[in-house]
Amino acid sequence: MAENKRNRITDLETLKAFGHPLRMKLYRALFIARTATASQLAEGVDEAVSLVSYHLRKLAEHGLIEEAEGEGTDGRERWWKPASQGLSFRDADFSDAPEKVAVKAAVTRLSFEQQAELYRGYLDQTGVWSTEWSGAATASEYMQRLTAAELAELTAEIDGVIKRSDERARAAEAAGDTEGRENVAVHVYAFPFRA
Repeated sequence: MAENKRNRITDLETLKAFGHPLRMKLYRALFIARTATASQLAEGVDEAVSLVSYHLRKLAEHGLIEEAEGEGTDGRERWWKPASQGLSFRDADFSDAPEKVAVKAAVTRLSFEQQAELYRGYLDQTGVWSTEWSGAATASEYMQRLTAAELAELTAEIDGVIKRSDERARAAEAAGDTEGRENVAVHVYAFPFRA
C-alpha cells in the first residue's frame, strides 16, 4: 500500500466500479484487514467466495486494490490489499456532465448510508464497550458561518490531524504495540446549507 497516498478517483468508470454496494463493503473490509483473501472477506460480508472474488477482480481492474505479494504460504489463494491509503472522489472531477453529477451523488449517498450503518451498529452495541471506549468515542455537530476558503482550510486541517494520528498508530502497531487496539471509524462531514 502506498504510504499516506490517497487514490483520487477522477474517471466515471472507476467511480461506477467502486459504487457497487458489495464492492464498497469489500474495500472497507480489506482496508481494515490491510491484507486478506477472498475467502476471508466472504466470511465477513456473508457472501459466496466466487462472488467476492469476482468483485475483488473488478476493484483490481480499476486500480483500487492490488495483489499482496508475499502473503500466504500455499499459493492457492490470492491475497489482496488496498492500492492506496484511502480513496477520495470530488465534485470538481464530475461536474462537467449531468450523468457524472448523478453517478457521483449516488456513490456518495451509498457511502454515507454504509457509514451510517456502521455507526448504528456501534450505537446498538454501546453496552458492549468499556467505559474507556465509550468515553473516548464522540459524535459532535458544529455550526459555523464560513467562506468557501475557510471551509477548505478547515477540511485540510482536519485531514492533517487524522493523517498524523494514523501514522502514529500504524508505527506503534508495527513496533509491536497491539494491546488494546480496535478498528476506529472517523466520519467527518462539512458542507454548506441554508436554513
